[in-house]
Amino acid sequence: MYRILSCILLVGTIAVMGCGPTKQVTRIDSDITVDLSGRWNDSDSRMVAEQIIDDCLNRPWINDHGIDTGSKPVVIVGAIRNKSNEHIPTQTFVTDIEMAFINSGKVRTVSSKEERGEIREERADQSANASIETIKRMGRELGADYMMTGEINTIEDREGGKQIMFYQTDLTLTKIENNEKVWIGTKKIKKFIGRSKFKM
Repeated sequence: MYRILSCILLVGTIAVMGCGPTKQVTRIDSDITVDLSGRWNDSDSRMVAEQIIDDCLNRPWINDHGIDTGSKPVVIVGAIRNKSNEHIPTQTFVTDIEMAFINSGKVRTVSSKEERGEIREERADQSANASIETIKRMGRELGADYMMTGEINTIEDREGGKQIMFYQTDLTLTKIENNEKVWIGTKKIKKFIGRSKFKM
């Protein structure tokens, strides 16, 4: 009798576990905008980078540089500080900015300080281990003419089940030789988040 009861309980437990919630994963296009939480996401990062860099590259500084030097400006993307009240992966945003610069074809973009350190180690390793014909020489780096820096700020307004998230991204392009600010750009995003008080 005890064994029969144990078997019944075991079968019942398995049946209950089988009726529990299941997880479903669906792959979607990475370019599709999906806003689940209303927080900063990959679509915001890409959109802000593309629009703000488009504005940057259509201002007088780039023509002035061409007139003065006869060449494309060399840009490095420096620190983008997260001053918001949430976690924002700023390195992803930096990559989106670099991509927008490179894809424009209007400027030359050089590696960050951290990336340069790794590349210099590779050149040093080549000098000791690679064949003479393939060694990449030291002292041939492309110096940047301008550095882009900036910050992301947020303002949150909440009342009951309603919430407004306001994001402001401010970027500055500075001429490295003399610290002259040649461009300042701002991009703002405002999101309304409505939450139902009652669940169906």
